[in-house]
Amino acid sequence: QVYLAESGGEWVQAGDSLRLSCTASGLTFTSYAMAWFRQAPGKEREYVGSISYNGARTRYEDSLEGRFTISRDNSKNTVYLQMNNLNVDDTATYYCAADRRTNLITSRTKSDYDYWGQGTQVTVSA
Repeated sequence: QVYLAESGGEWVQAGDSLRLSCTASGLTFTSYAMAWFRQAPGKEREYVGSISYNGARTRYEDSLEGRFTISRDNSKNTVYLQMNNLNVDDTATYYCAADRRTNLITSRTKSDYDYWGQGTQVTVSA
């Protein structure tokens, strides 16, 4: 059974940094692209960024590039989301997701992802 476990979410103040982690089990991690999405209350789940199966390529939602960085450690079956200079609009539940395709160009589309975690809450106060 595939399991994606996010961690690291917490309550922070605007301007702070935070690193989220997502550890995968039950799959061959090196065969999956990984992504982060987020969902704020009353809004659709939106794409944050993604990383190719081998870590060679990343891509981000345009508005987040420069503040958010995705990385992965295949030896630990873990993908990370480093978030800097957080603001109140970053408040959301953050989800990681796995896509079994090994394209270097990763997808921004929710339906392309095969497995999802339960999410971790990030709250940013002004």
